Amino acid sequence: MINPYDLQYRGSTFKIAMLDRWLVIANGPKLVDEMRRRPDEELNLMDGLAAFVQTKYTLGEAIHNDPYHVNIIRDKLTRGLPAVLPGVIDELTLAVREYIPTEGNEWVSVHCSKAARDIVARASNRVFVGLPACRNRAYLDLAIEFTLSVIKDRIIINMFPELLKPIIGRVVGNATRHVRRAVPYVAPLVEERRRLMEEYGEDWSEKPNDMLQWVMEEAASRDPSVKAIAERLLVVNFAAIHTSSNTITHALYHLAEMPETLQPLREEVEPLVKEEGWTKAAMGKMWRLDSFLRESQRYNGINIVSLMRMVDKDITLSDGTFLPKRTLVAVPAYSTHRDDAVYADAAVFDPFRFSRMREREGEGTKHQFVNTSVEYISFGHGKHACPGRFFAANELKAMLAYIVLNYDMKLPGDGKRPLNVYWGPTVVPAPSAQVLFRKRQVSL
Repeated sequence: MINPYDLQYRGSTFKIAMLDRWLVIANGPKLVDEMRRRPDEELNLMDGLAAFVQTKYTLGEAIHNDPYHVNIIRDKLTRGLPAVLPGVIDELTLAVREYIPTEGNEWVSVHCSKAARDIVARASNRVFVGLPACRNRAYLDLAIEFTLSVIKDRIIINMFPELLKPIIGRVVGNATRHVRRAVPYVAPLVEERRRLMEEYGEDWSEKPNDMLQWVMEEAASRDPSVKAIAERLLVVNFAAIHTSSNTITHALYHLAEMPETLQPLREEVEPLVKEEGWTKAAMGKMWRLDSFLRESQRYNGINIVSLMRMVDKDITLSDGTFLPKRTLVAVPAYSTHRDDAVYADAAVFDPFRFSRMREREGEGTKHQFVNTSVEYISFGHGKHACPGRFFAANELKAMLAYIVLNYDMKLPGDGKRPLNVYWGPTVVPAPSAQVLFRKRQVSL
């Protein structure tokens, strides 16, 4: 596939018309690197996200003004991965069996994107709110509903000019309504934690190591209300459910289209799990599995653009492009990842493309799933690269590994992968497609 913008504007900028404004696209590795190097005083991430996601209305004013959950994800969640991962994997195995309910030798048809959302929501909330709340169906449904509402509300709000956005945001924005509905689920958890903290103090030896506890501690010096804590938990759920469920759904569609890849994946995963168990160290050695997910994300992506930024003061880029204050600017993820000058046969899904690259001397970590570069920008790039990608990568690898070891898969009908859907800048795996699963026919 040749993208005409690659040929005409490679190494330079162009602009495209959105419904509410112009979007400037900085195209090519040099400009990607310049975008990630520019200071926040010039190119602002939060203001850029505010324009794309309409955070004031879809996530809430407090989230827009003080996104302290980002530091929690970057520091406590990422550093605590070895400690929290066993619980997440335990929940994954239970959830996968529940939402992919195979029996005997029979094939069962599964609504893949819905099952993926349910599994990711449950596994993620094992480390967000812990047991037994992570299995509360009503709470999980609310978290998923909030996630879908953010996407839909963003699209509607962005259809209107800036002058009308505050009005439209108040009419369609569901953030406040969802937070109110979440409070009854979160309140008993917060009250019990506070009781135990008061009884045992800060040195409480069995203090939970989860997102709820981290948010409560951080919120204590800000807004410690249950409403504020519930709001923050919903936002963390949005970040986890939206990206991870879409990513695993894309990968499962590819796996079902190419069932011949199951065997080489099993040959890698099975001995590692037998020798080292379901550990972070074991998953770090699953290069083929890692490559499959990275290639699926390269081929499909989360959004067609990345590194969304708002120009906070007049600047001139290295190619001579002048960007006045309040210009919305991004880099093109889709065309970067589909560029034959960067990836050989870029229009072809090659499941083990990156594991082969990692076999080259000195490149063992360069092409792993979580790594970003000017040529791989699904997670962004630079200091503002997605802070939750390390947690998400391990969760997704564990989920895919478990499915590979325990299920056979195929697509119904002609066996062709269902087409993606594009909502504005968002890439969505076919929302209603079915995948056929059955229990693996060779015993472990």
